[in-house]
Amino acid sequence: MPRQPVRTADAPAAIGPYSQATRCGNTVYLSGQLPMDAATGELVEGDIAVQARRAFDNLRAICQAAGGSLDDVARVGLYLTDLSQFAAVNAVMAEYFSEPYPARSTIEVSALPKGARFEVDAVMVLD
Repeated sequence: MPRQPVRTADAPAAIGPYSQATRCGNTVYLSGQLPMDAATGELVEGDIAVQARRAFDNLRAICQAAGGSLDDVARVGLYLTDLSQFAAVNAVMAEYFSEPYPARSTIEVSALPKGARFEVDAVMVLD
């Protein structure tokens, strides 16, 4: 099955040799989204909640560019540099998703690109 890249100016451009998302049939694999401003490519300032909201906004923009929405997301991966911030990120995620919630993993990592404290990736399935 051929891969079809998904691109939008409403989310930050990829900072490496990858696509913002790739569609294979009715499945869309969304690359990790950092809390970066799409227009400037700069990391947003603020606490973990501010960073998580920006990353989820970027994820939502890519879902829309692929013809879907966050309601079509089947799986989410959360990456935090400090797992003690889990409750704050969990509260932000609840602002973006509703029941039935997607499957999820949450992983503490030692570092993220550009010094971010949060990153999110996802898998979306379209009808």
